[in-house]
Amino acid sequence: MGYSTNFEESQHFSGTFNNFAKGLAREIAQKCAIAGKHVLEIGCGKGEFLRELCTSGGATGLGIDPGYRADKGRSEDRGDIQFIVDLFGPDYRHLQTDAVLCRHTLEHVASVSTFVRLIREMTGERAEDWVVFETPDAKRVLAESAFWDIYYEHCSYFSPGAHARLFRQEGFDVTDLELVYDNQYIVQYARPSAGRTTPRLPLERDLEEMRRLAETFPARVRAVQNFWQERIRAAHAAGRRVVLWGGGSKAVSFLTTLQLGGEVWAAVDINPYKQGKFTPGTGHPVIAPSDLLETPPDLVIVMNPIYLNEVAQSLKALDLRPEIIAV
Repeated sequence: MGYSTNFEESQHFSGTFNNFAKGLAREIAQKCAIAGKHVLEIGCGKGEFLRELCTSGGATGLGIDPGYRADKGRSEDRGDIQFIVDLFGPDYRHLQTDAVLCRHTLEHVASVSTFVRLIREMTGERAEDWVVFETPDAKRVLAESAFWDIYYEHCSYFSPGAHARLFRQEGFDVTDLELVYDNQYIVQYARPSAGRTTPRLPLERDLEEMRRLAETFPARVRAVQNFWQERIRAAHAAGRRVVLWGGGSKAVSFLTTLQLGGEVWAAVDINPYKQGKFTPGTGHPVIAPSDLLETPPDLVIVMNPIYLNEVAQSLKALDLRPEIIAV
C-alpha cells in the first residue's frame, strides 16, 4: 500500500458511524480524564475523531498520518490541534503526550512489535499515560466466515487475546478490553508497566477458540463464497441489477475474491471523496446514492450489516424499493 494524501478511508459520512464515534470519544475522554491534557493520535486519518475527542474532552491534540488532508468542509483549522503528514516512526519518539490514541492502524502495520515498542519508548517512565487502541476483531471474522474482511490493506490480524498479549509483551498493563460496534471492533485501554503483566481479563482467554475457528474456517468460508456466487449470478441471469452498498475495502475483497465482473453493476458509497472513482482490481464504478435514480437497482447488498437500517432509510428517501440484504 502506498499511503498518501490520496488515500481515502473516512467513515464519518455515515450517521451510524458518527453516533458510535461520538460515544467512543466521550468514553475515552472520561476514562482517560483528558481535560486539559495533550492527546497524540497515530493514524489519525482526516482528523475527524481527534477533533471530536478534543472537543468533548477539553484537550489539545496532535495527529500523525501520511494520509491526512485538510479538506474544505470537514477539516476546519483549530489552533489547539495540529497535524503531521507522515508515518509514525523513530523520529517521533521524543513527543510528550498524556494519552496515545491509535484507531484502525495497527492492522496496517507489518512489524507490530516494533511499532508498539516504539510507543512504549515514547511513554518512558510516565506511568500515568494512557494508550488506547481500536482494532478489528479477527475472531469475529473467523466465526462469521467473513472473507470480505480479509483484504489487501491489512497485514496483521488480532483477536482480543492476541491484541492484549502483544501489549503485555511490550511493557504495557492492559486495564480494559472490550468489543464494540456490534462486536466488530476491539477497544483496548493500557498503561505503561515496569515489565510484563499477567493476563487477567476474560476476553484474553481465547487461544483455544481461535485454534478451533481457524481449523474449520477453510470449509466454512468456501460454503459462504459459493452461496454468494450463486446468489449474485442467479440474480444477474434473471436480469436483476445488483449493486453493493459500500465502496471500500470490504467491497474490493468481495468482488475480487468472488471474481465478479458484470454481475455487479456498481458500488454505492456516501463518501463524496470516493464517488467518481473505481474499485481496485475489478474497476466497478463507485457512485453516489442519488445516481441510483437513473438506473434503479433490484438487489442491494450491504457490505456491513450494522448499516442496514441506514441504507434502507436512504433508499426509501429516494423512493426506491429494491431487495436489501447484508453480507
